[in-house]
Amino acid sequence: MLSVSLNLYQGLAVACLVYALGYLMIQKIPLLGKYCIPAPVVGGLVYALIHLGLYTAGVLEITFSSTLQDFFMTIFFTSVGYTASFKLLKRGGLQVVFFLLLAIVMVALQDILGAVMASGLFGLDPRMGLCVGSIPMVGGHGTAGSFGPMLDDMGVTGASTVAIAAATYGLVAGSMLGGPLARRRIEKHGLHSNAEDIASAHAARLDEEVDFVGTETAHDTRTTTHKFTAAAVFLGVASGLGTFISEFLGQFMTFPSYIGAMVAAVIIRNIWDACHAYMPHEEISITGSVSLSIFLSYALMGLKLWQLAQLALPMVVMLAAQTVMMALLAYFVTFNLMGRDYEAAVMTTAFCGFGMGATANAMANMQAVTAKYGPAPRAFFVVPLVGSLFIDFFNAGIITAFINLLG
Repeated sequence: MLSVSLNLYQGLAVACLVYALGYLMIQKIPLLGKYCIPAPVVGGLVYALIHLGLYTAGVLEITFSSTLQDFFMTIFFTSVGYTASFKLLKRGGLQVVFFLLLAIVMVALQDILGAVMASGLFGLDPRMGLCVGSIPMVGGHGTAGSFGPMLDDMGVTGASTVAIAAATYGLVAGSMLGGPLARRRIEKHGLHSNAEDIASAHAARLDEEVDFVGTETAHDTRTTTHKFTAAAVFLGVASGLGTFISEFLGQFMTFPSYIGAMVAAVIIRNIWDACHAYMPHEEISITGSVSLSIFLSYALMGLKLWQLAQLALPMVVMLAAQTVMMALLAYFVTFNLMGRDYEAAVMTTAFCGFGMGATANAMANMQAVTAKYGPAPRAFFVVPLVGSLFIDFFNAGIITAFINLLG
């Protein structure tokens, strides 16, 4: 078998082409866009399938340097850290706190269920259960692409492949599960939107403009280049400081390499909030999104699908169990805890979206429900705060704790 090793620049070129292929396929195949499948995942799966065919035929195996993959992973999670504003959490009130606590409990339950089933039912390393737990379910492809290789290095063979496959399943399942559950609650209890919701939606938009735009209007004369340069400075400083934090934390527990940068970004963001200082939030977010796309392309390129053969049955059974648990949590716990009203029903569909896929799925689920039954401004405020700003941070900590506990 011919073995080809791509250098730093060749690997980057292939990763960019993988992303471009996925983007083109999403434009041509509407079903992929409907379920919010990311472009690098689509292109990466095509690459992985072609690689599988070449490998199993004994023709070719391709390897590449992971240096840039690690770099883009760190930049992405650093940008996530900059979204964790405790000022916004406080402004969100008790509903945001309740929804966040519920999401944290869900993360722990997903990991407990996965670990128990992997070890007790299939005799696998319990850490493999995390690869069908909150790593792919709440964390999505980004977290799967970071923790998977880490577990592979710890001897959990096939962890990356299982985690990425589970994350792809979660995107589709979360989109399909949320709508029917919310619809049943709404119709069973005769719930509906009202005029106060419309007024609240308008007020929420005004408040959001003050928080996210107000500090930047004074700087609207800044050039785009200057703003992106400032974003790069913030990301670079947090990434550098994060190495010292990671080194310190590593004395007590095993952490993924990006945790220190994430923590540094949280600290810097909240200091800047307290000082009412300028920070290029939008540019940091865009840079993080670009980094995520390239990082995911690398992660999917590294899939070894031939490792799935012996893990297929355990993975299917464990994912089915995760789906049932998510449905029960969303239908009975989320709806009742969040107020048993129309807004709570909308949060039920969102809970399935980001609990099994990503915040984008949660938003798509809510948009589908509110398009039919009316606006739910409180849900549209609470869910993005928890799903985009906080849950990834808590999820990473919980996963890390489980890895150390089960290792």
